[in-house]
Amino acid sequence: MSLIDKLKSRWGIESTFQVFIILIVFACTGFTALYARKFVFEMLGITDDFPFWQRAVIWVFTILPLYNVFLYVYGVIFGQREFFTMFLKKTLGRLIPGKRETAKKED
Repeated sequence: MSLIDKLKSRWGIESTFQVFIILIVFACTGFTALYARKFVFEMLGITDDFPFWQRAVIWVFTILPLYNVFLYVYGVIFGQREFFTMFLKKTLGRLIPGKRETAKKED
C-alpha cells in the first residue's frame, strides 16, 4: 500500500488529486504561519533574548490559533472546506480536555 493510499484511507477520501490538494493546503498554511510568527513576534517585541519557554508560551497563544484559522481559510480557498472542518473539529477535540466522546463498541 502506497503512502497516498494510506492517506486516502486515513482521511476517508477517494481521490488522489484531493490528497495532493490537502497537502498543498498544509504547506501553504505552514509557510503562512512562519511569516505570521515573525510579524506577530516583532509587533509584540519578542526577540531571541527572551527565554525559550516564554517564546513557546507566546507562540501557543498567538500562532497556534492563527494556524487553525489559516488552515481553514486555505481549505476553503482550495475547495476542501468539508475536510478541514472535520479535521479541525477532530484536532481541537483532542486539545480541549473533557470534550472527548467515548466511542461505543458494537458487539
